[in-house]
Amino acid sequence: MKLLTLTEENLEREHICCAIADQKTAPGVSLKKAWLRNRFQDGLVFRKADVRGKVFIEYLPAENAWCPIDADGYMFINCFWVAGRYQNQGYGAELLHSCLHEATGKNGVVIVSSLKKRPYLSDKAYLLKKGFEVADTAPPYFELLVKRLQGDAAMPKFRDTVKTPPLSFSRGLTVLYTDQCPFVEYHVQKELDIISEEFDIPINRIKLESREQARQSPAVFTTYTAFYQGEFLTHEILTKAKFSKLWEKIKDA
Repeated sequence: MKLLTLTEENLEREHICCAIADQKTAPGVSLKKAWLRNRFQDGLVFRKADVRGKVFIEYLPAENAWCPIDADGYMFINCFWVAGRYQNQGYGAELLHSCLHEATGKNGVVIVSSLKKRPYLSDKAYLLKKGFEVADTAPPYFELLVKRLQGDAAMPKFRDTVKTPPLSFSRGLTVLYTDQCPFVEYHVQKELDIISEEFDIPINRIKLESREQARQSPAVFTTYTAFYQGEFLTHEILTKAKFSKLWEKIKDA
């Protein structure tokens, strides 16, 4: 298995796995690559299998993570994805091993997961088999998993900002997002307009532009999180169809 690590030198010519052939995500791909380029200086590693598919891991020192956690001395896995026909072939184990190897000397490795398997979040069952354990939880279903490499290290935890609803998000649909995913830009700019018109609700877009903003976020999943009337709605990227299903549950609440 050949693994490739993205660098300043090869970033423009290499694909970033998630959005390879979808033209509507082209602006998001450019934004994601710009985000990566700026994170390389923070110690971010983007490593992928040399295949045309979603087989990659992305991690960096937790002190530099765009996530509301306290995990000094740990490595934070920002995204870990092995999709479709590439599953059950050892790709995930090899990518995770490369991260653990680079975390040698650190307190361990942390990653955001969930109580049950959900889109965009790494599979808890798989990670438990690899020696991870639950370090902390945040409503409504997020879990911070850790694989400790130093037994006496302080356990990582979510910051208090994610424990209570953001009181300022009280009207309509509010979406917090960053450039960490190439799919986000299209859906934030296009799909939210469609949702607003179709359901006659105001939209508030809040883009997190820095690590400091992300660390103070009320959203665990800073890539994309939607709140409705100040309450958490979903961390999944919304389309009109997805929101329509959620609308049936929340419109009379």
